[in-house]
Amino acid sequence: MNWFTEHIVDTGRSAALVAMVGFIITYGITRSITRKIKARSATPAPEGEESGGAVNDIYIGGVHIHHQVWGILLILVAGLLEFRFQPDSPWREVLAAMFGIGAALALDEFALWLHLEDVYWSDEGRKSIDAVMIAAVVGLALLVGTTPLGIEGNPGNAVGVISIAIAVLIHVAYTMVCLLKGKLATGLIGLAVPALGFIGTLRLAHPTSFWAKRFYSPKKIARAEKRYEVYVNRRERMRDLVGGRE
Repeated sequence: MNWFTEHIVDTGRSAALVAMVGFIITYGITRSITRKIKARSATPAPEGEESGGAVNDIYIGGVHIHHQVWGILLILVAGLLEFRFQPDSPWREVLAAMFGIGAALALDEFALWLHLEDVYWSDEGRKSIDAVMIAAVVGLALLVGTTPLGIEGNPGNAVGVISIAIAVLIHVAYTMVCLLKGKLATGLIGLAVPALGFIGTLRLAHPTSFWAKRFYSPKKIARAEKRYEVYVNRRERMRDLVGGRE
């Protein structure tokens, strides 16, 4: 308990921890429920029995309300209450839990935001799993103490300000290169974990990325394609682990 107080509560990380725990638990429960609903809908009920269960899709006025709607509402309510009242503990942790739960519900249907249609169970829908993994890694990085762009503290003088400005420009520059190389996840996570973004910049670009098309020779593109076959297989295994296998 003393360790928790010293390293979590006293350092102001308690709300971030609650949000992270709420995010992970809610995502796990949500995926489990949606898979059960899908399995039940794919299996016709025996004659004379009604299909259904304890949890079903929610319809209001004949319209299917996706769970991202409840997630967005929770995020909005938590944000408004935090900005308006800036409560102390334990209400700060309550709002953090609401935010984490809402983020999980919303990001689990991230692909719907992107495609503006229900692609939850399609290949396009697996982009939601990528969004959840990115959010979890960034949240974990912030929880353990990493700040966005890796900048901490107040410089307090002109030399310090200039040094930080140069560091930020360099960091943003190689993060942009990482993104142009088609490494969206690595680039976004690299904003919170600079070393990861730098490593992503040094490695081969995705063969269909802007960087590869603009700067790579046919021989190097072929090399990138061979490299990314291994990466794609690894990514699919990770997606199956996080989001479940169809």
